[in-house]
Amino acid sequence: MDEEILIIDSKTRNEKIKNFFINNKKKLVACTSILLVSVIGYFSLEEIKIRNKIKLAEKFNLVTINFQSQEKQKTINELTNLVKENEATYSPLALYFLIDNNLIKNKNEINILFDELIDETKLDEEIKNLIIYKKALFNSDFASENELLQMLNPIINSESIWKAHALYLIAEYFYSKNEKKKSKEFFSQILLLRNGNIEIKKKSQKRINRDLSE
Repeated sequence: MDEEILIIDSKTRNEKIKNFFINNKKKLVACTSILLVSVIGYFSLEEIKIRNKIKLAEKFNLVTINFQSQEKQKTINELTNLVKENEATYSPLALYFLIDNNLIKNKNEINILFDELIDETKLDEEIKNLIIYKKALFNSDFASENELLQMLNPIINSESIWKAHALYLIAEYFYSKNEKKKSKEFFSQILLLRNGNIEIKKKSQKRINRDLSE
């Protein structure tokens, strides 16, 4: 008797499953198709990204290798276009090459390219903070106090690994302006950081002891 009941239950269950697939055939096919298209689309997009990165790498290498032999303006144009590609690796490298080789004299043009990276390029948070710091460092010789603080505020108000660097830049900026009280305040903030860069902490303590002690 029990075996018969089990057989009947099994047949009923199988029938229900069969009917489910029959009644929902179109929906199941549609869902499967959508899933398949999504998977193919994802891997296709990743493949496009990889190919694009390889293409930009080749372009960057070619431009920098031919830097000395080709026309200067051509190098500037090609590297500027690379920055505007908004690629996480080669766009920053292109801007650094422009700066390191002093190819663009106009500071506003450089700042526009910095903003292109910071505002338009999808970057890891700490890479973005590094670029913000580099922008402030580039501007530190001619920017006003408010401009420099505004640039560095996103780092100073965070727990970034670049926070000590940002505070040190501001502290040295005020020291160069002979504003020793403000300078000491920022050096002192560095010493209070729990995870601050050890070398920067040492340099800050040395600066306070040697030049800012009362």
